[in-house]
Amino acid sequence: MRTSIVTLCSRPRLGHLERQLEAVGAFMPTSGDVVERLVVWIGDDAPPALDAELTVHLPPGSDGLRLAAGRNAGAALAIDRGADLIVFLDADCVPGPALLDRYREASDRHPRAVLCGPVTYLPPGVDVTDRRALAAATAPHAARPNPDDGSERVATEDEYPLFWSLSFATSASTWSRTGGFDEGYEGYGGEDTDFAFALNAAGTPLVWVGGAHAYHQHHETQRPPWQHFDDILRNGARFADRWGTWPMTGWLEAFAEAGAVRRAGDDWVRVQSTTPSRLSIATTSVVATGSGA
Repeated sequence: MRTSIVTLCSRPRLGHLERQLEAVGAFMPTSGDVVERLVVWIGDDAPPALDAELTVHLPPGSDGLRLAAGRNAGAALAIDRGADLIVFLDADCVPGPALLDRYREASDRHPRAVLCGPVTYLPPGVDVTDRRALAAATAPHAARPNPDDGSERVATEDEYPLFWSLSFATSASTWSRTGGFDEGYEGYGGEDTDFAFALNAAGTPLVWVGGAHAYHQHHETQRPPWQHFDDILRNGARFADRWGTWPMTGWLEAFAEAGAVRRAGDDWVRVQSTTPSRLSIATTSVVATGSGA
């Protein structure tokens, strides 16, 4: 059997990606699957040399990094190369020692499902290739289900918005049935929740996979993410046009508290006299956020 790990990356996350690739090499599955690492470089520069089986370049679009198109491109390559199972990992994330085995086992039991494992946000300084260090740091995000190791739970309908693109997997045949991500989303946010809503609408099961731990490497971030202000408004409006509700409401409410946006009926609109550049921007240590915060 063949497993492809698809990761999107641009220059700011290169160091995290290099540690991910190292961790994948350290934690090969016990199943004996052939594992290959496919990197979709989504920056506007040429990709560097990487310890991966294949790297392809997908430049940004007019509105920013093409996360949705990048995942679609990576999955298409994986299928062309004979993958049976496609595992998507954020460039910030490393797999736990059992992640590939647990996703494989869950896919065998739920071949028509999209699979999501728990994610732990790491403090600084953890050796991501050290099994004992990862085990000691394991503390999955509390807002998402965390079944017992080796077990799975099918998501309820109201849990689909909890889908997280940091770490998920699916069989190649199920991926083809989903139609992939909506490539109209560019820049930060919205595309993963849109994908989850589309799964729900199509009746595709979402399954929480116990023991398929991924670990988000530490980095600094902004709360709220002012650097993504325009993306959140643009992609949020696209999502609302399709689904009748806005995603990323936590960020929108934070922007509203700062006077940058306001509600207009069911929509969120920019306050023209206020721009993020005029507001104080605080940088804090990363905590569990996600585009649906």
